[in-house]
Amino acid sequence: MIELAPSILSADFARLGEQVRAAGEGGASVIHVDIMDGHFVPNLTIGPPVVKSLRRVTDLPLDCHMMIENPDQFIPAFAEAGVDWMSVHQEAVPHLNRTLHLIKSHDCRAGVVINPATPVETLSEVLDIVDYVLVMSVNPGFGAQQFIPSTLHKMRRLAAIRSQRGLNYRIEVDGGVALATVADVVHAGAEILVAGNAVFGSGDPKKNAEALLKAATEAAFQKV
Repeated sequence: MIELAPSILSADFARLGEQVRAAGEGGASVIHVDIMDGHFVPNLTIGPPVVKSLRRVTDLPLDCHMMIENPDQFIPAFAEAGVDWMSVHQEAVPHLNRTLHLIKSHDCRAGVVINPATPVETLSEVLDIVDYVLVMSVNPGFGAQQFIPSTLHKMRRLAAIRSQRGLNYRIEVDGGVALATVADVVHAGAEILVAGNAVFGSGDPKKNAEALLKAATEAAFQKV
């Protein structure tokens, strides 16, 4: 099943509730929330209070992408704010197994993220406990970046490992997902598509979400 997860990083925060609702009406089934601390990535975004406000305007799952150092100390606060899914970067967490179990202990789905230069093999020891793997197809920190084609092999590799080991994690992709790239990422194995600029950058978020999801669904049928 292909799911669209619009990233609010590209939304108009003055109209955030309205835009999130429009994306949901267009078929989005998850809302992606980028948490940046200005240290792990060169940008600063939002904290638990904004997530708590967002929780009040949508019933869709909130997918919290933690681009921060020391995520363990913030996991409880984001869970309390209403996050449903939470992912941490392999590159930022020294005790990844422990952190993933901490997320699960707060009744959230646990995900792990890898940057474009990080090999899939670094996740070998945690793939049996994660609910999803997020492949960054741009270097994290800013929206509206150009898709890095070499990341497609990571999605294919994750799909192959999942089949070989009989695992059930899902594959998510974030960065440069748009009408021009959506077929490639779906064919490579991505099932959860994070799109910010392609949904919220210009025009009607509802129509943008509909068009992107339609293209992704058609690509999935072609893959079969």
